[in-house]
Amino acid sequence: MHPLTDDTLALLTRGYAWAPELRRRHGGGPAVPTRLMGRPALLLHGPAAVDFFYDERHVLRHGALPGPVLDTLFGRGAVHTLDGEPHRVRKQLFTSRLMTPDGVEALGRLAREHCLRALDLGPRDHGAVLFEEMAVGLAAAACAWSGLPSADGAAVRRLAEDCVAMVDGFATPGPRHWKARRARSRQEAALARIIADVRGNTALSSPGHHPTVLEAVARHRDADGTLLDPRTAAVELLNILRPTVAITWFTAFAAHALHRFPAVREELRADDDGTHARAFAHEVRRCYPFVPFVGGLAARDLTFEAQEVPEGTLVLLDVPGHHRDPDLWPEPHRFDPRRFLGREPGAGELIAQGGGNARTGHRCPGEDITVHLLATLTATLAELGLDLPEQDVRIPVRRIPTRPRSGMVVQFPSGAPAADRSPLPQ
Repeated sequence: MHPLTDDTLALLTRGYAWAPELRRRHGGGPAVPTRLMGRPALLLHGPAAVDFFYDERHVLRHGALPGPVLDTLFGRGAVHTLDGEPHRVRKQLFTSRLMTPDGVEALGRLAREHCLRALDLGPRDHGAVLFEEMAVGLAAAACAWSGLPSADGAAVRRLAEDCVAMVDGFATPGPRHWKARRARSRQEAALARIIADVRGNTALSSPGHHPTVLEAVARHRDADGTLLDPRTAAVELLNILRPTVAITWFTAFAAHALHRFPAVREELRADDDGTHARAFAHEVRRCYPFVPFVGGLAARDLTFEAQEVPEGTLVLLDVPGHHRDPDLWPEPHRFDPRRFLGREPGAGELIAQGGGNARTGHRCPGEDITVHLLATLTATLAELGLDLPEQDVRIPVRRIPTRPRSGMVVQFPSGAPAADRSPLPQ
């Protein structure tokens, strides 16, 4: 039986602590009934829960995401809202056309270049807020990689700020939420105009022309054979730009980890083949919270671990709890990148960006990009050897999405030679 008490207010006030506290109150089982936004819900935990949740015969995404999340984070009509064949065809736009190894490598090079430019601290002895400047660098890299028309610095910074606002306001009512809505509306309208211009340029269809990311999105046809309407195409283009900019959260977490565990810096500086940087990136994604859970709707009447799951029940998968489960992770509260050295995490092991199959299921198709960019930028931060002046680096667990309070203010070590103070080649 689902309880009568609605837990929405508790979720809003407790943040990432909500799911662990709910599970503790119910004895820590793998399936805990509750209510959210007036509807019955079931919080799932554990490896079997991951398999259950990412089986489309059990859990559907269509209709699961509330309107406020669609109007801020994902956008109306986004791939995240589809199931079955429509989802598979739309997702091929991202997996087979865009997220190729060469494409990921190219984006990594652009991200390093543009983030270094954004983080050029030479004339600013007071330092810079890493979170903000990395967002600008990642936005510039995403625009260049996608083939968007060249924009001036002010336009790129506005895109970065809007993408950050969309992520920052998706899980909270009030000013942050309304700022996120305005940001999404502004960027969707601008990108829809660009999509229309691309479709009107017949030269881009000439034989031998290799389409850019922008052109691939503009010319994508859905399962029914039709082009996406310009607004939906803009939504999907934004679902490439926004998650790339959102990696700024992980770069701030990476800087926080480098600050707290300075011994790791030397391992990264001596990392010739990138294995330590990639392991570090995985451990950052495991240890630092981003989403409190992922959700879907029960596709039919089901049973999970002797718990009845009526059709239409809101099914939630506990993400931070999964990453701190002592049955899955030795010393789960210890930050130890070595647990990933020489191996990649299994599909149901590290679920920071979903579980299951990245190509056919609902695992984030941009996970490879996130890991590669985070590893690249982490290695860059270790190489620069930036100092952190006195600041508040606490990470509040009640704020979703959370981040270090200061945004990680960084500066070059005092006394460094002028030639060494700029991260860009002289």
